Amino acid sequence: HCNFEFDLCGWKQDENDDFDWNLRTSSTPKLGTGPATDHTLQEPSGHYIFIKSSFFQLPGQKARISSPVLSKRNKNCKVHEGGIIFCYHIYGAHVGSLIVYQRTSLKHERILLNLTGNQGNFWQRKTLTLAGNGNEDFQVVFEGIAGNGPKDGIALDDLTFSKDC
Repeated sequence: HCNFEFDLCGWKQDENDDFDWNLRTSSTPKLGTGPATDHTLQEPSGHYIFIKSSFFQLPGQKARISSPVLSKRNKNCKVHEGGIIFCYHIYGAHVGSLIVYQRTSLKHERILLNLTGNQGNFWQRKTLTLAGNGNEDFQVVFEGIAGNGPKDGIALDDLTFSKDC
């Protein structure tokens, strides 16, 4: 479980993307970007990870963060309730996309979710099932794609793997 209150909990910024997810709070200056509170504490001082469109990113540029490696031997992670639960906040008239992948150790990627455009100015919760043939270790990758609105952004909080994982 990662609520981002202290660090990235083993989640790693990908090297082959265009920019990074930032750890931040809603009390960070630049009002008008991001959620009013985090999801965990429901407080402006609570932390989450965030990307926003800005002068530094061109529309379509990507920020990727990946989970610790999950073992292929852990079959329970891929049946019934096995998966990842997370909260997202995707808001703005010209916001980009959030794509979630399951990536194997041989770098094969399968899209689990693709959310494009404004999803509302509130935190939402999503559960994704992790599937596989059990032949390769794997990771979950969150990819944020920049839009072209200066106040638009994508936030993630409370990334949790099910007990079975």
